[in-house]
Amino acid sequence: MNARFDLAGRTVIITGGGKGIGKVYSQEFAKAGARVVAADIDGAAAKSVAEALAAQGFETLGLATDIASEESTKAMAQAALERFGAIDVLINNASLMSVLPRRSWLEIPVDEWDRVMAVNLRGTFLMIKHSAPRMDGDGAIVNISSVAALMAVTGASAYTAAKGGVLSLTRVAAAELGPGIRVNCICPGTVHTGMPEELFRTRGDGDVAAGVALTEKKYLLARLGQPEEIASTALFLAGPDGSFFTGAVLAADGGVTAQ
Repeated sequence: MNARFDLAGRTVIITGGGKGIGKVYSQEFAKAGARVVAADIDGAAAKSVAEALAAQGFETLGLATDIASEESTKAMAQAALERFGAIDVLINNASLMSVLPRRSWLEIPVDEWDRVMAVNLRGTFLMIKHSAPRMDGDGAIVNISSVAALMAVTGASAYTAAKGGVLSLTRVAAAELGPGIRVNCICPGTVHTGMPEELFRTRGDGDVAAGVALTEKKYLLARLGQPEEIASTALFLAGPDGSFFTGAVLAADGGVTAQ
């Protein structure tokens, strides 16, 4: 068990839990003693994560879930409840990254805007809508937004607007669901996973390493975040040490928004 956090007996749903940083969330929450429901649009990835954790003795469930679909989110929440008897924690991690090449908001096609909104904002709303009523008065929701909600990211208007919406939705949900359910938000900076690789390649004119180096220069800590660092922040907010946090927005961003 992760000695820094104790979530023994708690059931956590992690959207996008089959890949990237979501996979790390699944692993770290399992180490903290939680029963993990890895929900991912890639059902095979979700099941692979669940099977790997089960092989280590953890209680897990992997489910194919399209968070932009109300039917899918409702069915997933019900399946988690039936399997483990409770839903205690929700980590709204699943996200559609900025579409490349980046375009100004005057140029972005409406269908592209709608697709980003459907996953990043409507998906967060739907997961809260169908998970919160199944929580038994002592729940925690952690929404994963982005530094894009706190600063202008040119050429990514849909992503920025959606992540800003997640931040605002966090505060409304905290007000409406409290005191029984705490709702908080993390705004990570760039995290070193496979997902931003195309962004790095574009920024570095085809050279991923050069793109990473240019990105690191934007941060006061002169480096990118590690998935485990963001997972630790989520564990803190979801667990007993974060019990006086609700409606909070934590920028785990290496200082990029402090400039």
